[in-house]
This record gives sequence, C-alpha cells and structure tokens, in this order.
Amino acid sequence: MIGGKKVLALVLAGGEGSRLHPLTAERCKPSVPFNGRHRIVDFVLSNLVNSGLTSIYLLVQYKSQPLIEHVRRAWSLPQLMGHHFVSVVPPQMRQGREWYAGTADAVAQNLHLLDQQRPDLVAVFGADHVYRMDVSQMVEWHLAQRADVTVATLPVPINEAPAFGIATIDARHRIGAFEEKPRAPRSMPGRPGFALASMGNYVFSAAVLRQALVEAQARGEHDFGRDVLPRLIGSHRVVAYDFDDNRVPGLDAQEERGYWRDVGTLDAYFAANFDTLGARPRFRMANAAWPIHTAPDAGESAQVEAGHLLCSTLGPGSVVHDGWLDHALLRQEVQVHEEACLEHCILMDRVVVGRGARLRRVIVDMDNHIPPGEVIGHDAAADRARFHVSEGGIVVVPRGHFRPGAAATPAVGTEALAR
Repeated sequence: MIGGKKVLALVLAGGEGSRLHPLTAERCKPSVPFNGRHRIVDFVLSNLVNSGLTSIYLLVQYKSQPLIEHVRRAWSLPQLMGHHFVSVVPPQMRQGREWYAGTADAVAQNLHLLDQQRPDLVAVFGADHVYRMDVSQMVEWHLAQRADVTVATLPVPINEAPAFGIATIDARHRIGAFEEKPRAPRSMPGRPGFALASMGNYVFSAAVLRQALVEAQARGEHDFGRDVLPRLIGSHRVVAYDFDDNRVPGLDAQEERGYWRDVGTLDAYFAANFDTLGARPRFRMANAAWPIHTAPDAGESAQVEAGHLLCSTLGPGSVVHDGWLDHALLRQEVQVHEEACLEHCILMDRVVVGRGARLRRVIVDMDNHIPPGEVIGHDAAADRARFHVSEGGIVVVPRGHFRPGAAATPAVGTEALAR
C-alpha cells in the first residue's frame, strides 16, 4: 500500500533485444548479465521491492528460460502474506494463439491478473534499464496530481530523442502531446538541445488502464507509446513525473545524480558496465541503503596469484594466475592465465583466457575457452571477418564460440597490435 492505495506492478520483460545480438542469441534482453553478478532485470525488480511494491508480475516472452531460472533463484520473496510475490507470467494465449504484439498488448492479454488482485493503481515498468528509483515517490506524485496516468520522464539530448517517446508538457506537468520515436523531435521550452523523453515507466489508475486496453484491443492497437498514451491525452489527465526529482538514499557524492541508461545497444551496454568500475564510479553497484538484489553468491572467493590489475572487478570463483588486467570486468568462475592481457573487456561466466592471449574492447559471452596466444580487438578487419562488431568497435565473442582445446588464429602483425 502506498498513500492508502493498493499498487500492482507489471514488469514488461519480453524484449527480444535484437540490437544486443549476439548476447541475446540464447536469452532475452532482461536476462543479459550485468556487472559481476547481476542481470539487467535485477534493477527494476530491486527498485520496486525497495520502494515497497512487492506484488509483481513479470511478463516474459522471447527466449525466457534463462530469465525464469534467474528469477526462481534470486527473487523468491518470503510467502508470509499472499501479496508478497514476484511471479513470472509467460504468454497465456487466453484470447487466441497470438504472442504479445506490443507493450500494451502484453498487459491487455493479462487483464485477468487485475481481476485477481483488484489493485487501485498499476505500475507498468520496463525491464531493460540500469538505474535506481524510489517508485513510491512517483506513485505519491500520481496521487497528488489526481492523475489518471503518470509517465516517468527525463531530458535527453535532441540527437538521441528519436529513440524514445517524446512528451510535450505545460507548466503544471500535464502532457499535451506524446510522439513515439519522432524523426524530428522538438526541443523542450527553455532548454534548447534537449527533449523530454519517456523512460517507459508508467503508473495508471487501474480502471483507466483496463478501459484503455479494452478500447485499444477493439481498434487493433498494441503499443503504449504509439497508441494508448496519445489517445488518453485527449480524454484523461496524463502527467509527467520528473525523474530528476527522485531521491534514493546511500548515493556517494561523486555518483551521477539521476543516472539512467537504456542499455539496448552493445555500445550503451558496454559503457554502462564500465560506469560501475573504479574508486569513484558514476554508478556504484554497492549501496546498502538501496541494494540491487540478485541471486545469492554461493561461489568461492576470487583469487589473484600474480599480475597487474587496474580498475577491474573479479566475480566469485575467478582466478587470475598472472597477466595484465586494465578495466576488466570478470563475472563468475573466470580464469586468466599467465601473460594474458585484457584491456576494457567484459568476460562472462566460466570464460578461460589462455596464456598470452590479448583482448581489447571485447565482450566474451559464457563458456568460452580463449586459446593461448589468441588476439581479438587489435585488428578491426580481422575481427569483423570472425565476430560481430558494434558501431563503436566493441567485439562480441558469442557463447561457446571457442571450445576447450581450440587453436589460436594466426596473430596479427606487431604494427596492428600497436594501434
């Protein structure tokens, strides 16, 4: 209960994540690993639970089994009362054989959950962003504004605005227009060069949500940003909540206030991971006052036998036998052997880096045995011939690409290594 109102949370976790391929070749976007132990979905679930919202349905769809397994391990809330739960809901196909056709359609196909829980308010949140947020403050704003719908918003540079839903508001924060992914977005009044973007997080009055989705289904409409919100603006009170006003406890002085990242591309995902490293990170993962929860750590402690480590993170069970690690993020049970060199790399669970291998600006997915002497990230043409390379030059080695005992490819010349 917040402000005397019962709040149900619906988390949209069915994203295919095509722009994160090949990291999403075998998993959905919310289940992609992040930092040393977490998954992307842990951020929204932690924010909801820390805010006192503990009735949560997670709507899944694409390649959902890794996400389902993670939620089972990490998010089994104590069943002391019936309204404390994180429950995974695959497509039920109660209204036909169609999969979810959009964000609004995903909720529309699960309106029976509202019938079961009978909430006053429904928080509809995305599952693929990195941030901390006290959701109860947004709910209280919704109630204070006597809103029918509240949209969480933040300013973004105008050149990034075409990737978002863009809102136009008046002096009282009421949204007068909403356009999904506009080609030519307009700047905010008084703040040239920025547009007001939706974070994809909404609070609805339950009755308004139900009626809007019934009408959307009748019209064949499927998306909140493209269909439902623009229509509601003309008939209901739709307001913007300023994420910059949100406050969570425990932040260090050097952390970026209002940190929020859409990690929908490889380059954005890579950068956000490295925002968590160092003695003065832009986003500190450890915060006892507002923790980002995940599965319990049952692994052994990390070990460093020898080597040179600079601004790096070692996950449980990782072992550095020797080598050079400069801004390296190692997840669980990673092994780095003698004379290996890792520069700005993310190595996921159970990766083994052979002796003398050299990796620069590389993401290595799970269960890879990088051969001794292998070179990745030093020759752009060679990398593109073998791997997926992002627009920003990040090389991705897909899961299981290198099997144990694999031979290294011929090394590039010394002039390439010097670049």
